Amino acid sequence: MTPRGETGPTGGALLVGGTSSDAGKSLVVAGLCRALARSGVRVAPFKAQNMSNNSVVTPDGGEIGRAQALQAFACGLEPSTRFNPVLLKPGSDRRSHVVLRGQPAGDVGARDYVAWRSRLRRVVVEELDSLRRDFDVVICEGAGSVAEINLRDGDIANMGLAQAARLPVLLVTDIDRGGSLAHLFGTIAVLGDEDQALIAGFVINKFRGDRSILEPGLEQLRGLTGRPTLGVIPYSDELWLDAEDSLAAPVGRRIGPRSDSGAGGAGRLRVAAIRLPRISNSTDVEALACEPGVDVTWVDDPGSVAAADLVVLPGTRATVADLAWLRERGLAAALTARAERGGPVVAVCGGFQMLARAIDDPVESGRGRVDGLGLFDLTIEFGADKTLRQATGSGPGGEAIHGYEIHHGRVGESAEDTWITDDELGGEGARRGPVRGTHWHGLLACDEFRRSLLAEVAAESGRSDFVVAPDTDFAAARRRQVDLMADLVETHLDLDAVTDLIAHGPTFSTSLIRHHLEPYRPRA
Repeated sequence: MTPRGETGPTGGALLVGGTSSDAGKSLVVAGLCRALARSGVRVAPFKAQNMSNNSVVTPDGGEIGRAQALQAFACGLEPSTRFNPVLLKPGSDRRSHVVLRGQPAGDVGARDYVAWRSRLRRVVVEELDSLRRDFDVVICEGAGSVAEINLRDGDIANMGLAQAARLPVLLVTDIDRGGSLAHLFGTIAVLGDEDQALIAGFVINKFRGDRSILEPGLEQLRGLTGRPTLGVIPYSDELWLDAEDSLAAPVGRRIGPRSDSGAGGAGRLRVAAIRLPRISNSTDVEALACEPGVDVTWVDDPGSVAAADLVVLPGTRATVADLAWLRERGLAAALTARAERGGPVVAVCGGFQMLARAIDDPVESGRGRVDGLGLFDLTIEFGADKTLRQATGSGPGGEAIHGYEIHHGRVGESAEDTWITDDELGGEGARRGPVRGTHWHGLLACDEFRRSLLAEVAAESGRSDFVVAPDTDFAAARRRQVDLMADLVETHLDLDAVTDLIAHGPTFSTSLIRHHLEPYRPRA
């Protein structure tokens, strides 16, 4: 499946854009990357600008969006800051933390961002050009919708990138939400002529039912837009790992494969993951959901915290603000009561920081010293320098562990026993009885450590009917996911047409949709 034809001095490239957030862009990119890599093509992923609090640390100590790490995994590559040069991490509705080429670059508001755009555009174009020199193919992922015309002047992730690099664009829509044909037509219709000319075809994602019923609509859409639908990818409830978008973590949603569904009865362990408003690295709990007999559900109410066998308090981009939310919702009191009666709790990064006696934060929230929940006798002190590192060590039973750290807050004074051992720094985290906390993300992905933890939790919760599976392999589960993505793409996407687009750009006479509005033209 090698792209045909000459692509000039650099490798071929394609942009996968969407009609909305969570349309399936990440899935299509990962599937294409895996399919190409399986056929022997040297392929790399690229997302110029990501807005997400789900991130990972690269081997060289940089930070990128989790979706790009998964896409790199699909390509058979280590994650690299080259694949996601601009990462925006929202701390509130109005301001975001900027990560540039993997390193913190300051905070920015929506209006301030205008001043950054020339610098950021130069960075993303340089990185894409560099990747195209080093790889046969680069599969780019857009951000949100390509039709945010109010943001078009400063766009560096969607049509702005496509114009700068002359990329053909595949437009993906989620038909499970309804209205997809209108979304596809309308998305093109609001674009200016030059942007329209780069939209090469459509991909329908999450289709259920009889495709023959859909076909007349696709034919009419082609007549209206002049563009073919190059794929109709069916809905699959087997795809659930590495869900980057916060839309994928709604309260009440049970995480995990449908094939292991259950109501939390005999023989099943109930895990309540608290859905914080500014949650980060929500994917930490996915390894628990891979375990047979473990039900993991997003919750935001005290009753669920009280009833669960295990509560996970995940990371957050705004520790102090989300701590206040815990108190407002009655969740802080529920966590305290749970700890007092011996109920197991695992807290990660920002969640760990909330359990401290006190938090001194002049950096993230600017609030200074505030009271924590006091479940650990330690203090957390925020500094301007951000910790970004991969880590290895050993668990309480001596099992090998690995993870990564992304945080400003550090443990100051502590009277607690540490939970795990860091090969570089010594004792890490804290443990008091059944309450455990760590700054490490990714710790629960370590198979032996996770099994040991679940066995301890079952004993602490009095769940003698729950038996930990002896052979769950989280890394293998991730490999199966990306292979399934590739299988779906290979089966349901016209790969000959897609590889032709990568090599040559649009191969048909691109039609323009005219309307009564003056076509939008980006300002110089």
